[in-house]
Amino acid sequence: MAAMSSSPNESPRQLIDQVKAAASARRPLRIIGGDTKAFYGQPTAGDALSTTVWQGIVSYEPSELVVTVRAGTPLAELETALAEKGQCLPFEPPRFGAASTVGGVVAAGLAGPARASAGGVRDYVLGVQFINGRGDWLTFGGQVMKNVAGYDVSRVMAGSLGTLGVITDVSLKVLPVAPAEATLVFTLPQHDALEQLHRWGGQPLPLNASCWVKDETQAGSPELLFLRLRGAVAAVESASERLIREAGGQRMDQTQAGPDWAACRDQSLPFFAAAAPDLCLWRLSVPQTAPVLPVPYAQLIEWQGAQRWLWAPAAAAAELRAAAAAVNGHATLFRAGADAAPGVPRFDRSSAAIEAITQRLRAEFDPAGIFNPGRMV
Repeated sequence: MAAMSSSPNESPRQLIDQVKAAASARRPLRIIGGDTKAFYGQPTAGDALSTTVWQGIVSYEPSELVVTVRAGTPLAELETALAEKGQCLPFEPPRFGAASTVGGVVAAGLAGPARASAGGVRDYVLGVQFINGRGDWLTFGGQVMKNVAGYDVSRVMAGSLGTLGVITDVSLKVLPVAPAEATLVFTLPQHDALEQLHRWGGQPLPLNASCWVKDETQAGSPELLFLRLRGAVAAVESASERLIREAGGQRMDQTQAGPDWAACRDQSLPFFAAAAPDLCLWRLSVPQTAPVLPVPYAQLIEWQGAQRWLWAPAAAAAELRAAAAAVNGHATLFRAGADAAPGVPRFDRSSAAIEAITQRLRAEFDPAGIFNPGRMV
Protein backbone atom coordinates (compact mmCIF):
# COMPACT_ATOMS: atom_id res chain seq x y z
CA MET A 1 0.00 0.00 0.00
CA ALA A 2 1.23 3.50 -0.75
CA ALA A 3 2.10 5.65 2.23
CA MET A 4 -0.83 7.53 3.73
CA SER A 5 -0.65 11.30 3.63
CA SER A 6 -3.32 11.67 6.31
CA SER A 7 -4.93 9.63 9.05
CA PRO A 8 -8.21 7.90 8.14
CA ASN A 9 -9.38 8.34 11.74
CA GLU A 10 -9.48 12.14 11.69
CA SER A 11 -12.76 13.97 11.18
CA PRO A 12 -13.42 17.17 9.21
CA ARG A 13 -14.48 19.03 12.37
CA GLN A 14 -14.21 22.49 10.81
CA LEU A 15 -16.59 21.55 7.99
CA ILE A 16 -19.02 19.77 10.32
CA ASP A 17 -19.21 22.77 12.65
CA GLN A 18 -19.84 25.14 9.75
CA VAL A 19 -22.68 22.96 8.44
CA LYS A 20 -24.29 22.67 11.88
CA ALA A 21 -24.16 26.43 12.37
CA ALA A 22 -25.68 27.06 8.94
CA ALA A 23 -28.42 24.49 9.50
CA SER A 24 -29.30 26.01 12.86
CA ALA A 25 -29.59 29.48 11.32
CA ARG A 26 -31.10 28.13 8.08
CA ARG A 27 -28.37 30.01 6.24
CA PRO A 28 -27.43 28.70 2.76
CA LEU A 29 -23.95 27.43 1.99
CA ARG A 30 -22.11 27.60 -1.32
CA ILE A 31 -19.84 24.55 -1.44
CA ILE A 32 -16.60 25.08 -3.32
CA GLY A 33 -13.36 23.20 -3.90
CA GLY A 34 -11.03 24.73 -6.47
CA ASP A 35 -13.99 26.74 -7.83
CA THR A 36 -13.04 25.74 -11.39
CA LYS A 37 -16.60 24.63 -12.22
CA ALA A 38 -18.55 27.48 -10.63
CA PHE A 39 -20.02 28.26 -14.07
CA TYR A 40 -21.80 24.88 -14.24
CA GLY A 41 -25.42 24.87 -13.13
CA GLN A 42 -27.72 27.65 -11.96
CA PRO A 43 -26.00 30.47 -10.04
CA THR A 44 -26.29 29.99 -6.29
CA ALA A 45 -25.64 32.15 -3.26
CA GLY A 46 -24.63 31.57 0.33
CA ASP A 47 -21.65 31.55 2.66
CA ALA A 48 -18.64 29.84 1.09
CA LEU A 49 -17.77 26.43 2.50
CA SER A 50 -14.39 25.37 1.12
CA THR A 51 -13.40 21.71 1.08
CA THR A 52 -9.75 22.59 0.47
CA VAL A 53 -9.16 22.47 4.24
CA TRP A 54 -9.60 18.68 3.94
CA GLN A 55 -6.86 17.28 1.69
CA GLY A 56 -4.72 14.19 1.25
CA ILE A 57 -4.59 10.70 -0.17
CA VAL A 58 -5.83 8.54 2.70
CA SER A 59 -4.91 5.18 1.17
CA TYR A 60 -3.83 3.80 -2.17
CA GLU A 61 -3.74 0.11 -3.06
CA PRO A 62 -2.25 -0.15 -6.58
CA SER A 63 -2.58 -3.94 -6.59
CA GLU A 64 -6.29 -3.61 -5.69
CA LEU A 65 -6.89 -0.75 -8.14
CA VAL A 66 -8.48 1.47 -5.50
CA VAL A 67 -7.61 4.83 -3.97
CA THR A 68 -9.31 6.77 -1.16
CA VAL A 69 -8.89 10.54 -1.29
CA ARG A 70 -10.08 13.53 0.68
CA ALA A 71 -12.37 15.77 -1.33
CA GLY A 72 -10.24 18.91 -1.15
CA THR A 73 -7.23 17.14 -2.67
CA PRO A 74 -6.09 18.70 -5.96
CA LEU A 75 -6.92 16.44 -8.90
CA ALA A 76 -3.39 17.00 -10.21
CA GLU A 77 -1.95 15.54 -6.99
CA LEU A 78 -4.03 12.38 -7.34
CA GLU A 79 -3.23 11.96 -11.04
CA THR A 80 0.49 12.34 -10.33
CA ALA A 81 0.33 9.64 -7.64
CA LEU A 82 -1.53 7.29 -9.98
CA ALA A 83 0.84 7.96 -12.89
CA GLU A 84 3.82 6.95 -10.73
CA LYS A 85 2.24 3.50 -10.49
CA GLY A 86 1.25 3.37 -14.16
CA GLN A 87 -2.45 3.90 -13.36
CA CYS A 88 -5.09 6.52 -14.12
CA LEU A 89 -8.70 7.68 -13.85
CA PRO A 90 -10.02 6.20 -17.14
CA PHE A 91 -12.96 8.62 -17.42
CA GLU A 92 -10.55 11.57 -17.83
CA PRO A 93 -12.31 14.18 -15.66
CA PRO A 94 -12.06 17.72 -17.05
CA ARG A 95 -9.87 19.94 -14.90
CA PHE A 96 -10.74 23.46 -16.15
CA GLY A 97 -7.81 24.76 -14.09
CA ALA A 98 -4.96 23.71 -11.83
CA ALA A 99 -7.08 24.15 -8.68
CA SER A 100 -9.57 21.40 -9.62
CA THR A 101 -10.28 19.05 -6.70
CA VAL A 102 -11.30 15.41 -6.42
CA GLY A 103 -14.52 16.34 -4.62
CA GLY A 104 -15.38 18.74 -7.44
CA VAL A 105 -14.80 15.97 -9.99
CA VAL A 106 -17.36 13.75 -8.27
CA ALA A 107 -19.86 16.52 -7.49
CA ALA A 108 -19.84 17.79 -11.09
CA GLY A 109 -20.00 14.29 -12.57
CA LEU A 110 -18.24 15.39 -15.77
CA ALA A 111 -16.10 13.04 -17.87
CA GLY A 112 -13.67 13.63 -20.71
CA PRO A 113 -13.09 12.24 -24.22
CA ALA A 114 -12.99 8.56 -23.15
CA ARG A 115 -16.48 8.61 -21.55
CA ALA A 116 -18.22 6.60 -24.28
CA SER A 117 -15.81 3.66 -23.97
CA ALA A 118 -14.50 3.87 -20.39
CA GLY A 119 -17.65 4.95 -18.54
CA GLY A 120 -18.48 7.98 -16.42
CA VAL A 121 -17.59 9.21 -12.96
CA ARG A 122 -20.28 7.24 -11.13
CA ASP A 123 -18.98 4.00 -12.68
CA TYR A 124 -15.75 4.43 -10.70
CA VAL A 125 -17.13 5.65 -7.36
CA LEU A 126 -16.87 2.81 -4.84
CA GLY A 127 -17.74 4.73 -1.70
CA VAL A 128 -18.12 8.21 -0.23
CA GLN A 129 -18.17 9.99 3.08
CA PHE A 130 -20.13 13.21 3.28
CA ILE A 131 -21.69 15.63 5.74
CA ASN A 132 -25.45 15.89 5.51
CA GLY A 133 -27.60 18.93 6.26
CA ARG A 134 -27.80 18.00 9.96
CA GLY A 135 -24.03 17.95 10.34
CA ASP A 136 -23.83 14.13 10.48
CA TRP A 137 -20.74 12.56 8.88
CA LEU A 138 -22.06 9.58 6.90
CA THR A 139 -20.33 6.72 5.12
CA PHE A 140 -21.76 4.84 2.13
CA GLY A 141 -20.24 2.13 -0.01
CA GLY A 142 -16.76 0.78 0.45
CA GLN A 143 -13.54 0.07 -1.40
CA VAL A 144 -14.61 -2.84 -3.61
CA MET A 145 -17.07 -3.04 -6.49
CA LYS A 146 -19.00 -5.93 -4.93
CA ASN A 147 -19.82 -3.94 -1.79
CA VAL A 148 -23.59 -3.51 -2.04
CA ALA A 149 -24.69 -1.80 1.17
CA GLY A 150 -25.26 1.87 0.40
CA TYR A 151 -23.50 1.62 -2.97
CA ASP A 152 -26.26 3.40 -4.86
CA VAL A 153 -26.06 6.42 -2.54
CA SER A 154 -22.36 6.69 -3.35
CA ARG A 155 -23.13 6.82 -7.05
CA VAL A 156 -25.96 9.34 -6.58
CA MET A 157 -23.42 11.82 -5.23
CA ALA A 158 -21.74 11.86 -8.66
CA GLY A 159 -23.27 14.79 -10.51
CA SER A 160 -25.28 16.06 -7.52
CA LEU A 161 -23.46 19.44 -7.67
CA GLY A 162 -23.24 19.65 -3.90
CA THR A 163 -27.01 19.71 -3.39
CA LEU A 164 -27.14 16.58 -1.19
CA GLY A 165 -24.19 17.08 1.10
CA VAL A 166 -20.56 18.07 1.50
CA ILE A 167 -18.42 15.28 0.06
CA THR A 168 -15.38 14.75 2.30
CA ASP A 169 -13.82 11.47 1.14
CA VAL A 170 -14.12 9.36 -2.00
CA SER A 171 -12.97 5.82 -2.83
CA LEU A 172 -12.36 5.41 -6.55
CA LYS A 173 -11.60 2.49 -8.80
CA VAL A 174 -8.53 3.13 -10.98
CA LEU A 175 -7.11 1.22 -13.94
CA PRO A 176 -3.68 0.64 -15.51
CA VAL A 177 -2.64 3.00 -18.28
CA ALA A 178 -3.18 1.31 -21.67
CA PRO A 179 0.05 -0.15 -23.11
CA ALA A 180 -0.53 1.41 -26.54
CA GLU A 181 -2.27 4.44 -28.00
CA ALA A 182 -2.72 5.90 -31.47
CA THR A 183 -4.67 8.85 -32.88
CA LEU A 184 -5.96 8.77 -36.44
CA VAL A 185 -7.40 11.73 -38.35
CA PHE A 186 -9.83 11.59 -41.27
CA THR A 187 -11.20 14.36 -43.48
CA LEU A 188 -14.96 13.71 -43.36
CA PRO A 189 -18.14 15.80 -43.31
CA GLN A 190 -20.30 15.41 -40.22
CA HIS A 191 -22.79 12.95 -41.73
CA ASP A 192 -20.06 10.64 -43.04
CA ALA A 193 -18.11 10.89 -39.79
CA LEU A 194 -21.16 9.83 -37.77
CA GLU A 195 -21.83 6.97 -40.17
CA GLN A 196 -18.25 5.73 -39.79
CA LEU A 197 -18.41 5.98 -36.01
CA HIS A 198 -21.67 3.99 -35.95
CA ARG A 199 -20.12 1.34 -38.17
CA TRP A 200 -16.87 1.09 -36.22
CA GLY A 201 -18.75 1.05 -32.92
CA GLY A 202 -20.25 -2.31 -33.80
CA GLN A 203 -16.88 -3.89 -34.54
CA PRO A 204 -14.22 -5.33 -32.20
CA LEU A 205 -11.95 -2.30 -32.36
CA PRO A 206 -10.05 -0.64 -29.45
CA LEU A 207 -11.94 2.65 -29.85
CA ASN A 208 -11.34 4.95 -26.89
CA ALA A 209 -12.32 8.48 -27.94
CA SER A 210 -13.47 10.52 -30.92
CA CYS A 211 -13.77 14.18 -31.80
CA TRP A 212 -15.30 15.65 -34.95
CA VAL A 213 -14.91 19.37 -35.63
CA LYS A 214 -14.78 21.85 -38.49
CA ASP A 215 -11.37 23.44 -38.06
CA GLU A 216 -11.90 27.15 -38.64
CA THR A 217 -8.23 27.84 -37.86
CA GLN A 218 -7.05 26.19 -41.10
CA ALA A 219 -7.43 27.44 -44.66
CA GLY A 220 -10.58 25.99 -46.20
CA SER A 221 -11.95 25.00 -42.76
CA PRO A 222 -11.55 21.23 -43.16
CA GLU A 223 -14.01 18.93 -41.40
CA LEU A 224 -11.94 16.49 -39.37
CA LEU A 225 -12.65 13.33 -37.40
CA PHE A 226 -10.06 12.43 -34.78
CA LEU A 227 -10.15 8.87 -33.47
CA ARG A 228 -8.14 7.62 -30.50
CA LEU A 229 -7.35 3.93 -30.12
CA ARG A 230 -6.11 2.44 -26.84
CA GLY A 231 -5.35 -1.10 -25.76
CA ALA A 232 -2.88 -3.90 -26.43
CA VAL A 233 -0.04 -3.04 -28.80
CA ALA A 234 -1.06 -5.61 -31.40
CA ALA A 235 -4.72 -4.53 -31.30
CA VAL A 236 -3.92 -0.84 -31.71
CA GLU A 237 -1.46 -1.39 -34.55
CA SER A 238 -3.77 -3.73 -36.42
CA ALA A 239 -6.76 -1.41 -36.06
CA SER A 240 -4.73 1.63 -37.12
CA GLU A 241 -3.57 -0.01 -40.33
CA ARG A 242 -7.04 -1.28 -41.15
CA LEU A 243 -8.92 1.99 -40.52
CA ILE A 244 -6.40 4.07 -42.46
CA ARG A 245 -6.67 1.64 -45.35
CA GLU A 246 -10.49 1.63 -45.29
CA ALA A 247 -11.23 5.31 -44.65
CA GLY A 248 -8.17 7.07 -46.02
CA GLY A 249 -6.95 8.68 -42.81
CA GLN A 250 -3.51 9.21 -41.40
CA ARG A 251 -1.82 8.67 -38.07
CA MET A 252 -0.90 11.68 -35.95
CA ASP A 253 2.37 12.11 -34.13
CA GLN A 254 1.70 11.32 -30.48
CA THR A 255 3.61 14.39 -29.30
CA GLN A 256 0.93 16.47 -31.03
CA ALA A 257 -2.06 14.22 -30.39
CA GLY A 258 -1.53 13.96 -26.63
CA PRO A 259 -1.75 17.71 -25.96
CA ASP A 260 -4.68 18.01 -28.38
CA TRP A 261 -6.72 15.43 -26.44
CA ALA A 262 -5.81 17.18 -23.17
CA ALA A 263 -7.04 20.45 -24.70
CA CYS A 264 -10.27 18.74 -25.75
CA ARG A 265 -10.69 17.40 -22.22
CA ASP A 266 -10.21 20.84 -20.64
CA GLN A 267 -12.04 22.80 -23.35
CA SER A 268 -9.03 24.85 -24.38
CA LEU A 269 -9.26 23.98 -28.08
CA PRO A 270 -9.96 26.97 -30.37
CA PHE A 271 -13.57 25.79 -30.77
CA PHE A 272 -14.27 26.47 -27.09
CA ALA A 273 -13.42 30.18 -27.33
CA ALA A 274 -16.64 32.15 -27.73
CA ALA A 275 -16.82 34.09 -30.99
CA ALA A 276 -19.01 36.74 -29.30
CA PRO A 277 -19.72 37.55 -25.63
CA ASP A 278 -23.45 36.94 -25.99
CA LEU A 279 -23.04 33.32 -27.10
CA CYS A 280 -23.53 30.39 -24.73
CA LEU A 281 -21.84 27.01 -24.86
CA TRP A 282 -24.51 24.32 -25.13
CA ARG A 283 -24.06 20.59 -24.57
CA LEU A 284 -26.51 18.28 -26.35
CA SER A 285 -26.55 14.74 -24.99
CA VAL A 286 -28.09 12.36 -27.52
CA PRO A 287 -27.92 8.66 -28.46
CA GLN A 288 -24.69 7.74 -30.26
CA THR A 289 -26.69 6.76 -33.34
CA ALA A 290 -28.52 10.11 -33.60
CA PRO A 291 -28.25 11.71 -37.06
CA VAL A 292 -26.99 15.19 -37.91
CA LEU A 293 -29.19 17.59 -35.94
CA PRO A 294 -31.11 20.29 -37.86
CA VAL A 295 -29.59 23.26 -36.02
CA PRO A 296 -27.66 26.08 -37.76
CA TYR A 297 -24.70 26.23 -35.39
CA ALA A 298 -21.09 25.02 -35.64
CA GLN A 299 -20.51 21.91 -33.57
CA LEU A 300 -17.82 19.79 -31.94
CA ILE A 301 -18.91 16.18 -31.50
CA GLU A 302 -17.48 13.72 -28.96
CA TRP A 303 -18.29 10.34 -27.46
CA GLN A 304 -18.82 8.60 -30.82
CA GLY A 305 -21.70 10.97 -31.55
CA ALA A 306 -23.33 11.12 -28.11
CA GLN A 307 -22.06 14.53 -26.94
CA ARG A 308 -22.46 17.56 -29.20
CA TRP A 309 -21.13 20.99 -28.26
CA LEU A 310 -22.24 24.18 -29.97
CA TRP A 311 -22.28 27.94 -29.48
CA ALA A 312 -25.68 29.63 -29.64
CA PRO A 313 -27.49 32.48 -27.86
CA ALA A 314 -29.57 31.75 -24.78
CA ALA A 315 -32.63 32.61 -26.86
CA ALA A 316 -32.06 29.41 -28.84
CA ALA A 317 -32.94 27.29 -25.80
CA ALA A 318 -36.33 26.11 -27.08
CA GLU A 319 -34.93 25.30 -30.53
CA LEU A 320 -31.99 23.30 -29.18
CA ARG A 321 -34.02 21.46 -26.57
CA ALA A 322 -36.64 20.52 -29.16
CA ALA A 323 -33.93 19.22 -31.52
CA ALA A 324 -32.38 17.13 -28.74
CA ALA A 325 -35.74 15.83 -27.50
CA ALA A 326 -36.66 14.74 -31.04
CA VAL A 327 -33.89 12.12 -30.87
CA ASN A 328 -34.51 11.24 -27.19
CA GLY A 329 -31.78 13.52 -25.87
CA HIS A 330 -31.53 16.69 -23.82
CA ALA A 331 -29.71 20.04 -23.93
CA THR A 332 -27.74 21.80 -21.19
CA LEU A 333 -26.69 25.44 -21.11
CA PHE A 334 -23.14 24.61 -20.06
CA ARG A 335 -21.48 28.05 -20.02
CA ALA A 336 -23.65 31.14 -20.02
CA GLY A 337 -22.96 34.15 -22.20
CA ALA A 338 -23.70 37.78 -21.42
CA ASP A 339 -27.32 37.47 -22.58
CA ALA A 340 -28.20 34.42 -20.48
CA ALA A 341 -31.31 35.70 -18.74
CA PRO A 342 -32.21 34.17 -15.35
CA GLY A 343 -35.36 32.81 -16.95
CA VAL A 344 -33.39 30.44 -19.20
CA PRO A 345 -32.78 27.25 -17.18
CA ARG A 346 -29.36 25.63 -17.43
CA PHE A 347 -30.79 22.10 -17.38
CA ASP A 348 -33.70 20.42 -19.14
CA ARG A 349 -36.69 19.58 -16.97
CA SER A 350 -36.48 16.09 -15.45
CA SER A 351 -39.32 13.61 -15.67
CA ALA A 352 -41.88 13.67 -12.87
CA ALA A 353 -40.57 10.34 -11.52
CA ILE A 354 -36.95 11.51 -11.38
CA GLU A 355 -37.93 14.83 -9.85
CA ALA A 356 -39.91 13.05 -7.12
CA ILE A 357 -36.91 10.87 -6.25
CA THR A 358 -34.62 13.90 -6.24
CA GLN A 359 -36.90 15.81 -3.89
CA ARG A 360 -37.08 12.88 -1.48
CA LEU A 361 -33.29 12.56 -1.45
CA ARG A 362 -32.86 16.27 -0.75
CA ALA A 363 -35.48 16.16 2.00
CA GLU A 364 -33.60 13.27 3.64
CA PHE A 365 -30.04 14.53 3.32
CA ASP A 366 -30.58 18.32 3.42
CA PRO A 367 -33.91 19.00 5.19
CA ALA A 368 -33.20 22.71 5.70
CA GLY A 369 -32.18 23.19 2.06
CA ILE A 370 -28.87 24.86 2.87
CA PHE A 371 -26.58 23.19 0.29
CA ASN A 372 -26.12 25.05 -3.02
CA PRO A 373 -29.81 26.06 -3.16
CA GLY A 374 -31.17 26.27 -6.70
CA ARG A 375 -27.98 24.94 -8.35
CA MET A 376 -29.83 22.20 -10.25
CA VAL A 377 -33.25 23.82 -10.68
